[in-house]
Amino acid sequence: MNPVTVAVVQAGSILFDREKTLQKAADLTRDSARRGARLIVFPEAFVGGYPKGFDFGARVGSRTPEGREQFRVYHESAMEVPGPCCDAIGALARDYSVDLVIGVVERDGGTLYCTVLFFAPDGSLRGKHRKLMPTAAERLVWGFGDGSTLPVFETPAGRVGAVICWENYMPLLRMAMYGKGIELYCAPTVDDRETWLPTMRHIALEGRCFVLSACQYQAGLIGGGSVIVNPLGQVLAGPHREGETILTADLDLGDLARGKYDLDVTGHYARPDVFRLIVDETPKPAVVWE
Repeated sequence: MNPVTVAVVQAGSILFDREKTLQKAADLTRDSARRGARLIVFPEAFVGGYPKGFDFGARVGSRTPEGREQFRVYHESAMEVPGPCCDAIGALARDYSVDLVIGVVERDGGTLYCTVLFFAPDGSLRGKHRKLMPTAAERLVWGFGDGSTLPVFETPAGRVGAVICWENYMPLLRMAMYGKGIELYCAPTVDDRETWLPTMRHIALEGRCFVLSACQYQAGLIGGGSVIVNPLGQVLAGPHREGETILTADLDLGDLARGKYDLDVTGHYARPDVFRLIVDETPKPAVVWE
């Protein structure tokens, strides 16, 4: 079985400047492809930006005009799916014949979502995952996804899905992804704490999957820590904390079966007579016309 080369991009977006961020994404995609990567993973909210430290003028019971204007600028820097920016990212996947997994801030009407987009090597949009549970003050500016965007896709590199940042601390969401047979578990994030590495190693070992975690890096603000882990919890690349970088690893997909030999949490190691998870994947729109 031939190894699959993957890349995890550790870089910071250019906050409030979507066009410059897209150009940076193009450069990083090119550099990753030149290293032989067939699957490239970007961090959470790379296009659109992660506004760390912003409060958007919110206090309990009040909002400020300045905060409303700040949100307007953030809303304007987000992208629509589908839309021209989506097409531009798809063109990158097509130009370099890669699978591309990238975190974006998605604009849908008046609401923003923290979203991961999946692009195929022909440039087509495979689909998306919207973050189910924004964390703490993220809920000021991001809406909640629903069960209709929990995909796992068959790709030339393997079965790919994504769980964003602290969604990785939701045990039932992890179980849902394991149930879909995820093999390349992408974890875009901005969590740069030392505790992130043991979390990624635990998930790899629990799900017997490869974990590819891409964290943003912005000097003095977000400290990176991107990592690639194999199905036995062994670190293949990273964690890197010294600046922007591209981590690569050659994955032996045979490790997936080797790992599940003694632990398959939705198969021979499950106890459905005691525990069962029911996942509702129907869309939950606020307005339905019948």
